[in-house]
Amino acid sequence: MIDVIYEAPGHLIRRAQQIATALFLEETAAFDVTPPQYAALVAISHYPGIDQRSLANAIAIDRSTIGDLVTRLEMRGLLARAPGDDRRTKSLSITPAGSDLIERIAPHVAHAQERILYGLGQAERNAFLTMLSHLVEIHNETSRAPLARVGER
Repeated sequence: MIDVIYEAPGHLIRRAQQIATALFLEETAAFDVTPPQYAALVAISHYPGIDQRSLANAIAIDRSTIGDLVTRLEMRGLLARAPGDDRRTKSLSITPAGSDLIERIAPHVAHAQERILYGLGQAERNAFLTMLSHLVEIHNETSRAPLARVGER
């Protein structure tokens, strides 16, 4: 009877996410960065001047959470806020310390991603990632924080 839970797609996805987060945190412990913080830093680096709302959309983070995430990164000196196009927005940019962190952490993040797929052959990895990407795309709009690439919304 309990197999109904253990074999359910939702349960398996939640467990996989727990494992992915644990591996990321293990590999990047020396940097004291969470996966969403890392995603934010990379996105800000890629889109200098992005505002918080667009950042939330770009990395699929709930808008109610993004402010605290940005504040924490700013307090650590990893990003800077400046007045945006109007009084309500702030333009975000990566600081030299933020760029340095991204560069130093990148091999550790890559190793975490490799560990997530450990045990799968190349064909299985490709199939898994293709199916997972497809599933996420199909259900994107059902998320509390749908992904919207910069410029789409």
